[in-house]
Amino acid sequence: MNRTLPAALALALGLGLAGCSSSSTAETTQSTAAADAGSTGDSYSYEGVSVTGAEGAEPTITLDADFGAVDELGVADVYVGSGEAVEPGATVTVNYVGVGQMSGEVFDSSWQRGEPATFPLDQVIEGWSQGLVGMQPGGRRVLIIPAEQAYGDAGAGADIAPGETLVFVVDLIDETPAG
Repeated sequence: MNRTLPAALALALGLGLAGCSSSSTAETTQSTAAADAGSTGDSYSYEGVSVTGAEGAEPTITLDADFGAVDELGVADVYVGSGEAVEPGATVTVNYVGVGQMSGEVFDSSWQRGEPATFPLDQVIEGWSQGLVGMQPGGRRVLIIPAEQAYGDAGAGADIAPGETLVFVVDLIDETPAG
């Protein structure tokens, strides 16, 4: 059963709670080449997260049975796009799917709403603000976001539990530099 959190609510909560995050110096682990993390055609694995789906199609996220909470931001490119890389504060247009680590269920998906989302990176949760920097249009990226860089101990309603790690697969459609 998929649970959907409306994007506007998710982004509004992200804006409000991103500033309350206690982990502004969290480390980031990153793999910039799909081959480094286990890509095989339309299937990709990284740190206990499996992603399936063809380029440009809605991805499916499956978490390993032993996937648990993480302490640092994990970032891996399923495939790399081309063009200008996203810089801090840019405005991005993306398609994405988000899954909660505790439930393994989709809590938000632009794909399921039938339209991409556009927003400035300085108005979303810290894991997105940091995790999308360097991504290029046409790319697909996995973000494994610790609770401290997401919704922390507050959670977000019934869809995101307090202290929950979030996993997103993000397809970058377009970006506009800040300023």
